[in-house]
Amino acid sequence: CPLGPALLFVKMSQGKEEGRRFYACSACRDRKDCNFFQWEDEKVSETRLAAREECNRNRQPSFTHRQNVERYKSFVLLPLSKRKFCQECQQLLLPAEWEKHCGHQFLCDISIAQLKSPSQLLYPLENKKTNAQYLFADRSCHFLLDLIIALGFRRVLSVGTPRLHEMIQSKASQKEDFSVRSLLLDIDFRYSQFYTEDEFCHYNMFNHYFFGGEAAHETCRKFLYQDKGERVIMVTDPPFGGLVEALASSFKKLMTMWRETKKEGHDNQEMPVFWIFPYFFESRILEFFPSFSMMDYQVDYDNHALYKHGKTGRRQSPVRIFTNIIPSMIVLPVEEGYRFCTICQRYVSSGNQHCEICNSCTSKDGRRWKHCALCNKCVKPSWFHCNNCNCCALQDHACERTEAGCFVCGKAGHKRSTCPSLSLT
Repeated sequence: CPLGPALLFVKMSQGKEEGRRFYACSACRDRKDCNFFQWEDEKVSETRLAAREECNRNRQPSFTHRQNVERYKSFVLLPLSKRKFCQECQQLLLPAEWEKHCGHQFLCDISIAQLKSPSQLLYPLENKKTNAQYLFADRSCHFLLDLIIALGFRRVLSVGTPRLHEMIQSKASQKEDFSVRSLLLDIDFRYSQFYTEDEFCHYNMFNHYFFGGEAAHETCRKFLYQDKGERVIMVTDPPFGGLVEALASSFKKLMTMWRETKKEGHDNQEMPVFWIFPYFFESRILEFFPSFSMMDYQVDYDNHALYKHGKTGRRQSPVRIFTNIIPSMIVLPVEEGYRFCTICQRYVSSGNQHCEICNSCTSKDGRRWKHCALCNKCVKPSWFHCNNCNCCALQDHACERTEAGCFVCGKAGHKRSTCPSLSLT
């Protein structure tokens, strides 16, 4: 489809052990965004293949990355009064193109400072499952960059983190002694208007697809190979509605690309990673990356109504940093209330109290959790033990929901993903 190779899914039917497999767009879960669909066992006619190829061609950007780089060079040479940006088309305009955009809303007098901060010039794409461009607030962006520098990293593979990338680019252009460099991999091709082919690769993190082909793939490989693979970290902030399994597969391929650098000793190492994602995906992330652990730092965003730092109770940002770096090395800001737990050997939030029974700082959401002796674990403060369900839940929960059976076999006590019937096939 226009976003690269499709992914293979399975459609289950109630009471049936086997589902029917199909291909669909890797990034778009909504058919309105991409209607690609094909049964795995379906024979596709030549006519339909031709129509699909035509559709893919029609959905390609108006300019190539190389053309956009040349256009940018021409744009910055224009006097300020002639630098216009079409808000409707999200495009930098050269004077010869003004007439084509007649009637559109323009931003005029585009300064160099604005060109260096494209994430503030472009409209965020806020489809929660495909793009979800919730951009780091300055607080989180500065914290991440300061932490990266403190840990000794000098190169950042910025996967879906345009604001961190532009902060690094901006500092590098302003300070001669600023040694950190960044390569942005992002599905938003609009950034090709502002960055060269060595600074930005059009990339789909759901299927590890480089739209620029082998040339873009080689750009990423060279970036990882500099200094023989030393002092590089991957920082990624995927859409929260994305499939964890697909993301993990792509990240493992990027990590393998790093491991294949010729430096001895990489065979048994993992490329350092900051994966920024909500805490309630912890079990899923650890399923694919057992070496990762979750930090208590609350990541907040400029353009998200809820994911803000400083709110209390359930309104706190649920977004955290998952990393394979030793937790004791991740120093969190004491001025924001974070403190070091000497038993857990990591920084925790002020409300995260150490449980002597669990022998861990157990809170996930910033509130102080309580230990349930019957569940033999700590739970959220708003939960109570339900004897009917034999577990803790909200006080006004509906017990009958727990009696719902497996989607495959209809029996209670397990979900479709762990159904014994599936393991027999």
